[in-house]
Amino acid sequence: MVERVWQLRRGDEVLGDIHLNGDGDFPWLSGRFVAYPGYAAVEPLFKQELALIEADGNLDYEAWEAVYERISDQLELITPEDLPVADFLLHINGQRAWFRWSDAPLEP
Repeated sequence: MVERVWQLRRGDEVLGDIHLNGDGDFPWLSGRFVAYPGYAAVEPLFKQELALIEADGNLDYEAWEAVYERISDQLELITPEDLPVADFLLHINGQRAWFRWSDAPLEP
């Protein structure tokens, strides 16, 4: 079996690799996240995003959307075929990443 590796990029800089492990729950894919040095600059956004969705009670959707917009505005998710996806929802927690993606922009 060929390992499928997705990349998280900011411009030409690779911030990390996602090594798929087959543990996804369609339409979610998941895998081991290997951070590169540049990831440290955006890691606080992913921590904040995760804290918002894991908080007890109701999700503060406006706060979550504001944080996630900062993620999606500056980062790209790249397929194993080296193509950027049009839209994605990515969560990273340490060395674990899970995401959904789309070939077309998602409607708000």
